[in-house]
Amino acid sequence: MAKVEDQQGNAAKPGGPIASAAGSQSHAALARKYRPKLFSELIGQDAMVQTLRNAFASGRIAQAYMLTGVRGVGKTTTARLIARALNYVPPGGGDGAPTLDMGEEGEHCRAILESRHLDVVEMDAASHTGIDDVRDLIDSAHYKPNTARYKVYIIDEVHMLSKQAFNGLLKTLEEPPEHVKFIFATTEARKVPVTVLSRCQRFDLKRIEVEPLALQLASIVAQEGAEAEPAALMMIARAAEGSVRDALSILDRAIAFGSGKVTAEAVRGLLGLADRGRIFDLLETVLAGDPGNALKQLASLTNDGAARRPSPRQEEGAAAWPARRGALRGARSDRHVRGLRQYRCGQPMHAVPRRETRPLTDLRGGGGGRSLGA
Repeated sequence: MAKVEDQQGNAAKPGGPIASAAGSQSHAALARKYRPKLFSELIGQDAMVQTLRNAFASGRIAQAYMLTGVRGVGKTTTARLIARALNYVPPGGGDGAPTLDMGEEGEHCRAILESRHLDVVEMDAASHTGIDDVRDLIDSAHYKPNTARYKVYIIDEVHMLSKQAFNGLLKTLEEPPEHVKFIFATTEARKVPVTVLSRCQRFDLKRIEVEPLALQLASIVAQEGAEAEPAALMMIARAAEGSVRDALSILDRAIAFGSGKVTAEAVRGLLGLADRGRIFDLLETVLAGDPGNALKQLASLTNDGAARRPSPRQEEGAAAWPARRGALRGARSDRHVRGLRQYRCGQPMHAVPRRETRPLTDLRGGGGGRSLGA
């Protein structure tokens, strides 16, 4: 009984074990916590922002937008920002007009950014792929918005829709009601039918370059009250391959690993990356003619996660190997084997009779080597 009472008392206290666990569960991922709320907070997409700004200022707002790009570059975030700009109403009230200059939080901004606004409908095409889902969307599009200026439909991963669903969407997409706007997001625009792409204003979101991404990570580290080495942030930015979400995910893990201090050595251990200096050391060892130490260094790099990429010539030779193997199977006689050995040893092939080299003609150019007629 005493233990039960102590546990209940600890649960009631703010610093008790249960309360601490609840506090740890309330931690939001950095990718969600620092999601841009304004167009000025988007990094690396200046061309798109400028185009949208001019279009909204002149009233040339498209009926549908197609946002494409790799993972984590801000497609869904941009879609929500466009929906917010379309329905922006100043906090003081009034009709206002669609604008990208949203200095103050408007009446609908909070609900749109949190994906709970009645007039901004988000649909995941990966789980709603059929014609029935699109039919429901079209039926609801005919009704006026409840409180906002426009009824906005955001369809994420739109390339996952079925062929029938795309066909059912065409007519409404071409001539939508004046109060309806569509925003599509996809990582694979080539899978979207051309008939759909031609009805949308397309924006290709670029990968974020390393330097701007590292600066963004440094700003987030400062806001989190943590410390980070510049080399560590550059390493994270390179590993993210232009994806902000991937970079923030790695940074979140690095902050937790280092208890608020992010070092290059810790990031290297988390990512399993090989130090460039060790690669140069391996090159020097190879050039010095020390195979034993070179193999040891190579094994150490491999254990740390370094992967050797085959050269284009090696990849070409690997792709041509089935044809080469078939040709070798055809060269079964001693004369053919003798001719092949002479070719491999670098001896001139003109000394071999032509009838003996015919089965070997399939080898010509297969692996990027010398011609058999040389």
